[in-house]
Amino acid sequence: MLTDLSQPLRVLDLCAAPGGKSTHLQSLLSPQSLLVSNEVIRQRSVVLTDNIIKWGCSNVFVTNNDPRAFQKVPGFFDVMVVDAPCSGSGLFRKDSEAIGEWSLNNVALCSQRQQRILADALPALKEGGLLVYSTCSYSSEEDEAIMDWLAEEMEMENVPLSLVEEGIVVSTSERTASVGYRFYPDKLNGEGFFLSCFRKKSDSGTVRIKTAKAEMVSAREKKIVEDWIVAEGQEVLRFRNSIIALPSAFVQDFVLLSAHLNMLYAGVALGEMFKEKLVPHHALAQSLVLSGNVKTMELTFADAIKYLQRQDANFQPQRIGWQVVRYREKALGWINALQNRVNNYYPKEIRILKQNHTPFEK
Repeated sequence: MLTDLSQPLRVLDLCAAPGGKSTHLQSLLSPQSLLVSNEVIRQRSVVLTDNIIKWGCSNVFVTNNDPRAFQKVPGFFDVMVVDAPCSGSGLFRKDSEAIGEWSLNNVALCSQRQQRILADALPALKEGGLLVYSTCSYSSEEDEAIMDWLAEEMEMENVPLSLVEEGIVVSTSERTASVGYRFYPDKLNGEGFFLSCFRKKSDSGTVRIKTAKAEMVSAREKKIVEDWIVAEGQEVLRFRNSIIALPSAFVQDFVLLSAHLNMLYAGVALGEMFKEKLVPHHALAQSLVLSGNVKTMELTFADAIKYLQRQDANFQPQRIGWQVVRYREKALGWINALQNRVNNYYPKEIRILKQNHTPFEK
């Protein structure tokens, strides 16, 4: 083990969209660890946020920043994951268009961009912190040459990994004998990629944490919200136009990072207050902080698909009011059952557009 995952860690997934790496990282980390999932392209950050919401955890922040912005928080992170934009040769089997887009010129441009991304972001990694660098490229300019550059120019120490999986090809860089790993789709399940690990030897300083207070909700609002959530260990704050739940341990980190970064999402969005009642956010239905006292309703497969398509419900709940609809005990989202109709609150922007679906049988 390169680091003890049971201990509290601050982890940055720098190029996180669409979110597969972040959700996997979150599954590996303890609840006491903080994950910051960043995406520089705003449109892709929307997809990233949606996938983070589906994972349901409150110890994740989503940011939308260029890597350079993280220089404002030097030495903040214990682990940094950089799955850098690349020329994409590892995706040739999966995506035929990647073949047409590949060129030697693009490889050179990607190598330069990868160096820029790493140089901009590495000040945010603390001394002794771990960098996991990966690409979906097989070009040595984007893989082994970057390892040499990290070792020679960025004062990073290569860390060999103990990988026992058959089919993983060990690769060594030319100048510094740094070790990386190539994953080929004909030898392993999945597409092709490259991976290496480094430890930071230099000190970039530490961010000065100024004492600041988060915007808390009123005592009355907190009491209303606590009927909806498992409140132990959670603080209830205001963020943008929503009320959020955030683990108490991360409130100061939230205040600090919000001051320096473009924070899109944090903790779990609970909803908004309207006439002294909570109008719940979709994220609350998906989250692990949702109280077991909240009403739920199981749907058939056909009704679940109609719900996810935002069609009018043809089922009638037995109870009036807000409730979470589920399929096979998995939360889908909110409905609000009134006396004469049922309002579907599944978010329009993520609704299913496809018409024909077959039940998945495990």
